[in-house]
Amino acid sequence: MPPKRPLLLDVSLWSANLLNLAAEIQSILPFADGFHLDVADGHFVPTLLFFPDLVAAIRTLTSKPLHVHLMVNDPAALVPSFIEASADLITVHVETKTASDALKLIAKANRKAGLALLLDSPIDLLREHLDHADAVLALGTQVGIKGVDLAPQACDRLRTIRSLISPHPHLRLYADGGIREHTVAQLRAAGADAIVPGSLIFNAPDRARVYEWLKHF
Repeated sequence: MPPKRPLLLDVSLWSANLLNLAAEIQSILPFADGFHLDVADGHFVPTLLFFPDLVAAIRTLTSKPLHVHLMVNDPAALVPSFIEASADLITVHVETKTASDALKLIAKANRKAGLALLLDSPIDLLREHLDHADAVLALGTQVGIKGVDLAPQACDRLRTIRSLISPHPHLRLYADGGIREHTVAQLRAAGADAIVPGSLIFNAPDRARVYEWLKHF
């Protein structure tokens, strides 16, 4: 059964018009519960994405939660900069060697911490960190790639993660990647508390209609 919490929309700014980012944020504000900012170092994933000064600038535009997803080899090295930039939730990959140190820094700063898991990583990697987290972010596509459909195994993995975190009722489960009209119901039924929509919202001819549709799940 779908979780009882209202579905959160953690809107990905990677899908915004980056040339007019401020205007895009203002226009999407009524249809976002928060904003998702992917940070990539070109090593953990073959992409370069958002940086701390940009997060700090976005903070001046909105008081809504800013969720920084660190797709980087050394999250502990970058966490302080994103804390200073006023990130509310900082998610680190459990596959990285400095994940534990990063989580300690986030806790010391009294910010929320998330655990991210690659599509092909063992789910058991989450276990040792669950007591130090507020959220789990499950990738439903290969990391650092957008515009692709949900992987066939994504929903089964989400169900397994939902079961794993059930003793931690405060944890929110985020589904990231492959958020399409035909996948939202599947992800919700598999246990997602939140989704990370991008083009589904930004490219919608009627954003209000899509927002209301998503909120009924």
